[in-house]
Amino acid sequence: MANVTFSSPVLARDVTVYAVAGDRGTLLAVAKAHKIPLPFDCQDGECGSCIVEIKHLSPDVKYAIALTEKEKELLKQLGKITKAEIENAEVNDMPPRYRLACQYFVRNEDIVVSFEGDQTLPVKGPHITHAASRFKGGTEIGSIDEFLGYAVKLEEDAALHYDELGAAMDGCGNQRVATLFRQLAAFSRRHLAEARSRAGSLDVDTKIPPDYVWPNHVTPERASIWAADPSLSRLDALKAALQGERRGHEFYCAVAAMSKSPEVAAMAKEFVKEEADHVKVLEAWITHEEWDVKNASAPAGA
Repeated sequence: MANVTFSSPVLARDVTVYAVAGDRGTLLAVAKAHKIPLPFDCQDGECGSCIVEIKHLSPDVKYAIALTEKEKELLKQLGKITKAEIENAEVNDMPPRYRLACQYFVRNEDIVVSFEGDQTLPVKGPHITHAASRFKGGTEIGSIDEFLGYAVKLEEDAALHYDELGAAMDGCGNQRVATLFRQLAAFSRRHLAEARSRAGSLDVDTKIPPDYVWPNHVTPERASIWAADPSLSRLDALKAALQGERRGHEFYCAVAAMSKSPEVAAMAKEFVKEEADHVKVLEAWITHEEWDVKNASAPAGA
């Protein structure tokens, strides 16, 4: 048996429950079974709603920590895990500080689980995840020119950000990744040109939203800050870019699903298809890069 203590500002007091180790139940499943109001949404490691801080009461005991690729990527994007923590988990079996409750399997160990939030979020359809809701923007998008203003801002900001990252990589001598970021900047500028082309004679610049309408003042397609790591590989840079493209896709999905304007919803659906194509392009680049990395490290004659 394992003692799992839940601690949160939304609880009147800490709650300790007993979990049967080895039954392959996740920490989120334990919370739901005991009616602990731990926030969640997708339940598949995609949205980050169920992030928790875990304190291991026997921190020196090794338990073969298993971090899925999706959990590592999302924790990186949220700034909740470092490369050193990932290496320590994979090489030394030492647990990182933060986990996703839907990806964490309870073991035969006593832990304290801390989380924020005021209620368990209801499960939504797969096309409107928690992330999509966050990137909808701070105002209701009610007209075509306003929607295109958002689209222009999104792509323009992504291009400028990739330019900044490319310059940062140049500055630290990482030319290979600097070149990649410049390619991604050009990629975003093509998308920007497409958005402006759709606007035609509309003056969308008057409708570009201010930074404060976006969560954390950041547009969805900006790669996370960890992408500026001087030791970044092309593969890691591509994965960071892919997360941004997926958030852009989430944004358009949310607008298509939530807008009260049929015209805006219809145009948003067109952008959803285009963003899905952009995601596929990056996924193909990643597959190719993974193949190159694998074959570069393979011994001769293998």
